[in-house]
Amino acid sequence: MPPTVVVFAPSPLVTVTIEDRGGTPDIHVHAGGQGVWQARMISSLGVPVVLCATLGGETGDLLRHLLPSEGIELRAVSTDTRNGGYVHDRRGDERDPVVEAPGGPLDRHEQDELYETALHEGITHGTAVLAGPNSDRVVPHTLYARLAADLSTNGCRVAADLSGERLNAVLHGSPILVKVSHEELLADGRARSDSAEDLVEAMRKLRSEGAGTVVVSRASQPALALVDEDVLEIRMPPLEPAETSGAGDSMTAGTVASLVKGVDVREALRTGAACGALNVVRRGLGTGGPDAVATLAERVELVTWS
Repeated sequence: MPPTVVVFAPSPLVTVTIEDRGGTPDIHVHAGGQGVWQARMISSLGVPVVLCATLGGETGDLLRHLLPSEGIELRAVSTDTRNGGYVHDRRGDERDPVVEAPGGPLDRHEQDELYETALHEGITHGTAVLAGPNSDRVVPHTLYARLAADLSTNGCRVAADLSGERLNAVLHGSPILVKVSHEELLADGRARSDSAEDLVEAMRKLRSEGAGTVVVSRASQPALALVDEDVLEIRMPPLEPAETSGAGDSMTAGTVASLVKGVDVREALRTGAACGALNVVRRGLGTGGPDAVATLAERVELVTWS
């Protein structure tokens, strides 16, 4: 078995989606949130996962039952703050948000216990993915700065799929992989436009601030990757989308899962791109089988950008 990946997911969500099944409403209840979706994809590729999260309230009680069924080892910190959740109606072509409730902020003691849990697991297993909370209120960005730095200086490889202040914070920990979308770079003021030239400039700036490999997703356009000093276009196989949400999370998960298996970073990026592409044709976030991922990875092209 490959080494275990630790996923830091401060506050998972309960997700309720309403689908159409032969003209009859069909209700699906799952654990969700960025870290959960990433953990699910990593696990589906045969890599063991430890999920470090907080659980509280009625939604937290439900998540305790849902998360183990995902094939993920849960390290939960009990809190007085309830987890968030949402109800989405997907009976049409688009998601229709019915209600969305963010998770509440963690108090100092809850933050400390979550931090301690993630630090212990990360150092023990050697690779950690830092995912974002579902709300800016859950934990302060300074917690990410300390966690990334403490993990890295104690021999744990850190990957981050973050933006804004949390992205700025983890750069001090020299993450081996940073994944960010072009929309996030624009919103953060790191890129002046969505042109490839401006995005590459922003990627090189992230490198100068501590990032290792940098990946920028660009919606329907080929993603860009800065590997060593090379800038690559990641060209995915053409597929008709069924659900565009979560493709970037799956890309990060697939790349990390490959890296812990000892795969070269370029081949890891192919697998990550294949995971993102497969996510797009499925309606479940962070899902996909290893055989389909391998088939699509063979069709991913890495082309030197110029």
